[in-house]
Amino acid sequence: QVQLVESGGGLVQAGGSRRLSCTASTGAFAAYAMGWFRQAPGKEREWIASISKEGFRTDLRDSVQDRFTISRDNIKKTLYLQMNSLKPEDTAIYYCAALRGWGTTMYDYFGQGTQVTVSS
Repeated sequence: QVQLVESGGGLVQAGGSRRLSCTASTGAFAAYAMGWFRQAPGKEREWIASISKEGFRTDLRDSVQDRFTISRDNIKKTLYLQMNSLKPEDTAIYYCAALRGWGTTMYDYFGQGTQVTVSS
């Protein structure tokens, strides 16, 4: 069992930055590729970014590739999402997930989410 807790959400002005964190409750964190997802009001949840177990490989959605960075610290059991140049359309609940493997968006564990609101 892996419990994931996101933090770092809040209200930010367009053009601003925010860093989200996702802390795992167990050392098994290092055994998982990890991902970030988001769900905007009235829209389906979408995948944002993935990072391999060791952190050597990353993949990001086209719409955020030039603005967001995913990283991880396996010693701290924490996943990060650095978000720059935020836009109102980035407003969503952001979730982290322990993925079933690299190259898939299927997950074994999911966090409770943290709200990010970008004002114009």
